[in-house]
Amino acid sequence: MAKHILSVLVENKFGVLARISSLIAGRGFNIESLAVGETEDPTASRMTIVFDGDEKTIEQIKKQLNRLIDVISIQDLTKEEHLDRELILCKVSVTAKTRPEVTEIAQTVRAEVADVGVKSLTLQLIGDPAKIKTFLEMLKPYGVKEIVRTGRVALARDTAGG
Repeated sequence: MAKHILSVLVENKFGVLARISSLIAGRGFNIESLAVGETEDPTASRMTIVFDGDEKTIEQIKKQLNRLIDVISIQDLTKEEHLDRELILCKVSVTAKTRPEVTEIAQTVRAEVADVGVKSLTLQLIGDPAKIKTFLEMLKPYGVKEIVRTGRVALARDTAGG
């Protein structure tokens, strides 16, 4: 099974998120990531849904989503050129000795220090999945205490050159 990214434009109404996530879960697929937010049009929201599935099942899910009255459009970004990003907050254990080392790691990947505690640093990073994975691997030896992630958001690239 391959990872798929669907960008679904929906009417900004109560219950739409529940209907769409239930439809996907009802097909036996775990949603890896789901992010929803209002668009440039306040009456519409964009859902970015990441999950595993084969081509046949993805086509079935897209057909069923298209039947929902609240769905305006569906774009399968899986095979299109696209940008995707995720925000992560990561609380890392630090000592007086390791604080500069962790701060240097943050600077290396362009993460920001979001909060400073006596025994921890909370770092914020926005990046693609590979960058976030590398970031977490670099921090693992220091003791990751807590992680919060937004889920991926994605947009198709403008391939027309303008």
